[in-house]
Formats: sequence, C-alpha cells, structure tokens
Amino acid sequence: MSQDAVESTEEVVERKSWVIDIRPLKVVAYRRMWIGNGLSFFGFQFTSVAVPVEMYSITHSSAWVGLLGIAGLVPLLIFGLWGGAAADVIDRRKLLLASSVLAWLGTLGFLIQALLHVNSGWLLLALTAVQSAGFAISSPTRQAIIPRIVPLRLVPAANTLAYTTSTAGGVLGPLAAGLIFALASTGAGITVAYLVDALLFSISLWATWKLPPIPPVEHDPAEAKPTAGLRGIAVGLRFLVTQPVLLLSFAVDLIAMVFAMPRALFPEVAADRFGGDWAVGWLFSAIAIGSVIGGLTSGWIGRVKRQGVALVIAVVAWGVAIGLSGLAHSLWLMVLLLAVGGAADLVSAVYRQSILQVYAPDRLRGRLQGVFTVVVAGGPRLGDLRAGTTADFTSTTASWAGGGFAAAGLAVILAAAFPALLKYRPPAATGDDANR
Repeated sequence: MSQDAVESTEEVVERKSWVIDIRPLKVVAYRRMWIGNGLSFFGFQFTSVAVPVEMYSITHSSAWVGLLGIAGLVPLLIFGLWGGAAADVIDRRKLLLASSVLAWLGTLGFLIQALLHVNSGWLLLALTAVQSAGFAISSPTRQAIIPRIVPLRLVPAANTLAYTTSTAGGVLGPLAAGLIFALASTGAGITVAYLVDALLFSISLWATWKLPPIPPVEHDPAEAKPTAGLRGIAVGLRFLVTQPVLLLSFAVDLIAMVFAMPRALFPEVAADRFGGDWAVGWLFSAIAIGSVIGGLTSGWIGRVKRQGVALVIAVVAWGVAIGLSGLAHSLWLMVLLLAVGGAADLVSAVYRQSILQVYAPDRLRGRLQGVFTVVVAGGPRLGDLRAGTTADFTSTTASWAGGGFAAAGLAVILAAAFPALLKYRPPAATGDDANR
C-alpha cells in the first residue's frame, strides 16, 4: 500500500473513531517515554496519597496539609523556569535523566524517614520541595521532547495518550494506596506506599536512559545565542507576553486549579464525613477515574477546530462538577461528580498543552514549557493552600463547593472579557517536519 493510501486510511479512521488514538505509539522513542511516564506516575500516586495522610496524622490540621502545596510551589517557580530554559540549550534526554534522578532521591528520602519514624512535618515539607524541584525541571523537558519525536498532526493524540495513561495511574495508585491503608496500620501503609514509588521510579529511570539523544536545534542567527540563565528565560517571557491566546490559556488553568482543586481537604473529609482512611483512596482517585474514561473516549478531541471554545467549556464543566461534589454527603455521589470533573479536566489539559506546543517554535519550546509547568503544577499547589486555609476559617463544604462554583464563574467572565482564546483555531499541519 502506498504512503498516500496509508495516510488516507488513517484520515478516515480519525474522522470516524471516538476511541483513543494510539498512532503515536508506533514511534519507538515516544513509546519508551510513554511507558516510563506511566510507571513513574503510577508510583508517584502512592506518595501523593501517603504524604498528606502522614502530614495529617502528625499535625491533625488541614492547614498543614495545605502547606505541602507551598513547599512544592516555591521550587516550581525557581526550577520550572530554569529547567525550561535549560531544555533549549542542553540535550533534552540528559536533562530529563538528571532531573528524574533528583525527584527519585526525594522519594527515597520519604521512605527513609518513614522507616525511622521521624514524624516531622517540617521534614515532609523539605522532601516535598526536593521532589518538586526535580519535577519542575523534568516536566518542561519531557513536554518539549514530544513535538520533536512525533508528527505535528499527532501532537494532540500523543498528549491525550500521555494524560490518559498518567490518570490511569492516578486511578489505580490511590486505590491501591487506600487498600494498603485499610489492611495495615497508618504507619506501615505509609512506608509501603513510599517503597512502591521508589521501585517503580527506578524502572522509569531505565526507560528514560533508553531514549535517543535529543540535542537543541540550531538557534536563529538573528537572535542572541540561547542560554539557561536569566537572559534566556527573559527571551521566552517576552515572546509569551505577545501571545494573548497562550496567556489566556494559562489564566483559565490557574483559575480552575486555585479555586477548584479540593485535594487538600480529602484526608479531613474522609475522616469526618465518611468515617475513616479507607475512603481517602477513592477521593484521591476519583478525578483520575473520570480522566481515564474521558481519555479512552477521546477520538473526537483532535477533530475539534474551535479548541479555545472547547477549552473554556471544559474549565467551566470542571468548576461546576467540583462545586456540586463538595455538597455531596454520599461517598459514591462525591466520587461520581469528581469523576465528571476529571473528564472535563482531561479535555482542558490536552487542549492547553497542544495549543502551547503548536504555538511555540522549537527554539523557545522548552522555555515556554517551563512557564507552563509553573502554571499547571503551581496552580494545584496554590489550590491546596487556598482550600486548606479556607476550610480552617470556614468549613470544608464552603471551601470545596464555593471554590468550584467560583472557578466556573470566573472562567466565563475572563473568556467573555478577552475573546482571543474563544477565537483560536489550530493552524493546518504543513508536514510531519513542520515543527522540527
């Protein structure tokens, strides 16, 4: 069969299928990175549940749990921007490997302190900061790699696969962690959770090692040679402020995460409203359950042309679903509503990432992904602080439900006031190498 015939057949399948598009997995380099990311994210879910549970068991305060968000945010602000700039001047495979090792060392630290029964909230904050620094560097590097190894037309599909796989880990990881906590004492369950994360992260490091070299592209002779310092970061920021579509996509994501991310409240709600730690696994996995379902039925995502409109609708749906879930007093109704929010979040995440990757030239892609990392990963951490602090001053219901509805309303107001995002349509692909 000729190449034209193959592409024609793929186009017919793409038009008709609502099932997730797996064509990016034919690219060996992408497939290896996809496997590694899936394993590491699954393992990280054990830690993401264990750390707030351990913090709450030590301090008995949701405000302290919320401080974990700040401990993760500060390294993101510093190393996210630097890591993105470094990804434009250093071989991206080497940078991804080094930063992943740093995050792995943070995981080992959690395991060791649990084995030694240190019981220090301050140490948990410090180790969270170490892990966050590694993530802040690796995340923009990983995302900047994707448009280098898959064709431009498959970037949305590659992002959907990545998000779906990571959220599948977000389902299975918290559920498994919740099962561990149900079968063992809290202390033993926390230790086992950290151990699982450390082992799976080791496999992910091997997958990263097997990636091919991904050196930086030649810089534009009309521009200064890119650097990983402040000047290089400034170049990326100057480009960003001239792109209203990117700025607005970042803004709606911040609104969604800061106002409508309730995860800092999960340990308290599980204990007070549903009677025990067994429920915490379901709460932590519910959003991911919806994301997985949304991803498995995502064949339509790449066919949408009004991606800006779809992004705003998804953010509004997320806020409304989170708001309603905060009012639920049945665990299964709360899980269902959180899952609806998770499906909406999957859609918004794919469009945010794809818009950025298509907009940004490769020579700036790492730096802009660094800003993206600060926004996407920093927003939920600010959301943790907002949710925990607001709950201490009001109630968990007011913090949770009120934040969700506020996010939906603010997203509508922002989109109406600045319509550039609503008008956005992705450019037509000009060839597989158009974005190289």
